[in-house]
Amino acid sequence: MRRAAVWLFFLPVFLPCLDAAEIVFASYNVQNYLPMDRRANNQKVAAAPKPESEIAAVVKVISQLRPDVLGLIEMGDASMLEDLQNRLKAAGLDFPHREWVKGADEERHLALLSRFPIVSRDSVNDLPIEINGRLERMNRGILDVTVEVTPTYRLRLVGAHLKSRRPVPAYDETLMRAKEAWFLRDHVSKILTNDPQTNLLLFGDFNDSKNEYPIRTLIGRKGSAMHMADLPLKDSRGELWTHFWKTADAYARIDYIMVSPALENEVIRAKSGINDAPFWNEASDHRAIYTTLSTEEKP
Repeated sequence: MRRAAVWLFFLPVFLPCLDAAEIVFASYNVQNYLPMDRRANNQKVAAAPKPESEIAAVVKVISQLRPDVLGLIEMGDASMLEDLQNRLKAAGLDFPHREWVKGADEERHLALLSRFPIVSRDSVNDLPIEINGRLERMNRGILDVTVEVTPTYRLRLVGAHLKSRRPVPAYDETLMRAKEAWFLRDHVSKILTNDPQTNLLLFGDFNDSKNEYPIRTLIGRKGSAMHMADLPLKDSRGELWTHFWKTADAYARIDYIMVSPALENEVIRAKSGINDAPFWNEASDHRAIYTTLSTEEKP
């Protein structure tokens, strides 16, 4: 009986979205989908691609979610995005439209795949940031596209991957993450100031907990026209963590989906959550998060 109950819980996640009035968005840090130094058979291998077993697990996770639009974090170069795009198509998920952002980080990039046409591209590749009198650049830039779901419904998607907690010699990583969050918040605020009715979805790996400055800054003041509602996504056990840091045996919630006031009423919370398939850690150290949106405008 226990096994059957678990299967029934996951069944809605495995199935495609059958209601044309609903779309699924997923955000997924695919953990180094790129060539890099890796260890294999207790030996260091230079410029080794992500292992095939891990890629297969990534495809399997995405195939379970069957998103209509997919935000990707830690994607390699454009050829790596095409590689994943082709693998997903072979698995029955066709995403003919894509965006790839080139930030200061030459290896890890933001990307997006979509079933729907991209009608506007406003991504920011090069964003200078001053830290202690020294000019730096936002590591992964800002992904910003608008997709046309129907002739009367458009969704604007803004994605980011803020500085990790890993120390670097050039600057204080906490300060860099705070500054990146400020510029990202400014980008979002300009969108909402220009059109408060924008169906705006903000997603990404923000590398901080919700009580810290970067996340509080991105959420903004509740009740204001600039507020971005942080969706309280949970897995099948009611747990909220999205990342496991093996070195420290630490679980944390650092991946987020936030929505503008105009979009909040269109979120179907019962069909939103965190993918916790048993093989999630074969694919990445992050778990994919997702939300379902109603394309029927609500008051």
